[in-house]
Amino acid sequence: MEISTCIGLVMGFISVFVGMVLKGAPITALNNPAAFLIIIGGTFSCLFIGFKMKQLKNFPNLIKMTFKAQPLQKKAELLQLFVELSQIARREGLLALENKVGEIEDPFFRTGLNMIIDGMDPEFVSDVLDAELAVMQERHAEGRSMFTQAGTYAPTLGVLGAVVGLIAALGNLNDIDKLGHSIAAAFIATMLGIFTGYVLWLPFANKLKIMSDAEISEKRMIIEGILSLQAGDSPTSIEAKLMVFIPQSEREGLQKE
Repeated sequence: MEISTCIGLVMGFISVFVGMVLKGAPITALNNPAAFLIIIGGTFSCLFIGFKMKQLKNFPNLIKMTFKAQPLQKKAELLQLFVELSQIARREGLLALENKVGEIEDPFFRTGLNMIIDGMDPEFVSDVLDAELAVMQERHAEGRSMFTQAGTYAPTLGVLGAVVGLIAALGNLNDIDKLGHSIAAAFIATMLGIFTGYVLWLPFANKLKIMSDAEISEKRMIIEGILSLQAGDSPTSIEAKLMVFIPQSEREGLQKE
């Protein structure tokens, strides 16, 4: 599980709603179905207008992804694997790597390895893998944009909700008690809009971007390793090339090993 998402959500709710109590704002003020309808319903209506149904069906899955640990192979392990593959390739040739393909779980890695085993042109292999990576980036950006847009719509809808509430409040000018209650209720919509936009949707978008960047970095490392294997580079050369993908803080420990 991606514990940081859970911690962030809990802290977000505690910070806002406990803060309300400390400021003297009653939690019962949140019992405002109209505000929730305008903010939540309005945000999703904007998403339905702005995106295709096929994209929206993936919305729940994207939220689930932010709560799950990303299934990426450690870069140190990936480096060691490429060094081992290069040693086999130098001793027995690229065809000997065919026995190792079944041990690799990543479909992207398997595709690239199969192409170099089949003797495809290096430029063609590079083009295919780069194209697959570009499509993946586009798919990630498309999914992330739903949350970015939701984070843009929600605060604006909060203003709309406040305006609607103030219109209702102006109808109670003769009753001071009702007027105060109506004005307070009007600003609940603004609070919900800002809260959902800046505590939920935009942080979800940022988490998805971080996860996407991590996967893209892993895939770039795989592409570099596969092309180096095909070029017949030595294990030492491959290690030096792939070391650049590993954070500086981890390199010293790997070099000692």
